[in-house]
Amino acid sequence: MFQLYHFPLDPMSRAVRLALAEYELDFELVEERVWERRHEFLALNPAGSVPVLIDEDQEGLLTICGSSVIAEYIRERYRTELEGKLLFPDNVEERAEMRRLVEWFDRKFQDEVTFNIVHQKVDRQFMAKDAGGGPPDMTVVHAGLHNLRYHLKYIEHLMGARNWLTGEDLTHADLAAAAHLSVVDYLGHVPWEEFPEAKTWYARLKSRRSFRALLSDQVARVIPAAHYTDLDF
Repeated sequence: MFQLYHFPLDPMSRAVRLALAEYELDFELVEERVWERRHEFLALNPAGSVPVLIDEDQEGLLTICGSSVIAEYIRERYRTELEGKLLFPDNVEERAEMRRLVEWFDRKFQDEVTFNIVHQKVDRQFMAKDAGGGPPDMTVVHAGLHNLRYHLKYIEHLMGARNWLTGEDLTHADLAAAAHLSVVDYLGHVPWEEFPEAKTWYARLKSRRSFRALLSDQVARVIPAAHYTDLDF
């Protein structure tokens, strides 16, 4: 049994939730508002960030921090049990491409899009004023929206020659990308009609069983876009 410390609209947490659901592993969610800087949570992860996975294995409790680290841990620790389900390509070149794309979304997309939009429109609503809380800076939000189109064009480019982002099979790269886009989509800011190949790829992911829990997420003060739960958007 796993415990996953997360925040519903944190894309890194969402990527782990998708992976655990794809693997059909049981886990309990513990919501963590990282801006509160709880001492108990900082004892688990001094970096103060989510996701954090607690694995209650036979040898005691093991704490694993970070989306990519958690993904690699599950692959290595449960390889035998998950044979045939692993979201890592067998081919070393494709694994390298998968890791490159995960890095792309968890760093570049995060810095250029997710942080500019989600931090401004979600996180700052819950933060104290002296900690940076307050109304969103719409100049920053508009910069994120501008950058979003560049990334959607890149997804279109990849999907022009591939079945999934990395190649023929679904991998963690697809989950990482979809996790980031799902948060922006929750806020209603993805111009899907301008990017049909990206929309088709995302619709395939959105229709998977693993995505259901994400579509049921609700965050106080933040109402999801009307189309967010619609599989035929």
